[in-house]
Amino acid sequence: MTEQAEKPFLYVVVCAAGIASGVSKLISTAQERDWRVGVIATPLAMGGFFDSAAVEAQTGRPVRSAWRTPVDPRPFPPPDAVVVAPATFNTVNKWAAGIADTLALGTLCEAAGLGVPIAVLPCVAGALAAHPAYRDSLQRLRGMGVRFGDPYTGEVLPDGDRPDFAWERALDLLQREAPDVL
Repeated sequence: MTEQAEKPFLYVVVCAAGIASGVSKLISTAQERDWRVGVIATPLAMGGFFDSAAVEAQTGRPVRSAWRTPVDPRPFPPPDAVVVAPATFNTVNKWAAGIADTLALGTLCEAAGLGVPIAVLPCVAGALAAHPAYRDSLQRLRGMGVRFGDPYTGEVLPDGDRPDFAWERALDLLQREAPDVL
């Protein structure tokens, strides 16, 4: 039996949010749950939001953020599922509008069109989450079957702590039979 037949392949799309530095936690959890992982980052996320060299060592694959040329080999097999974590305001809105101007967005648009299961962990400040365009985008993506975890705002709790970003929640969402409903 080949590795492909033994373990499903998970695309992890990483956006430019401060919490992205912890993406290795998601990768470790996915690998513990028998996923092979490939990471696709937005161009801004590649600008120091996470340690791409460490992620490449962890996954054994390059972190992708740019389109490949037609002569370049495909570095990842087709996805069995996709996780977007952290998902920013900008990415969610562009994706819902069908804008595919980066590899990350093009991958999300294509995966949704192919019916690939997608789980999203938003990382959006409260003021942006209240924006009507964002609420409309969530509704549209949920209507497409995209599954959302609770938003992470990074806001300080009354006791002075910040809640942990629940990376493993994305994988739990992929295990569900039915997508979230509004």
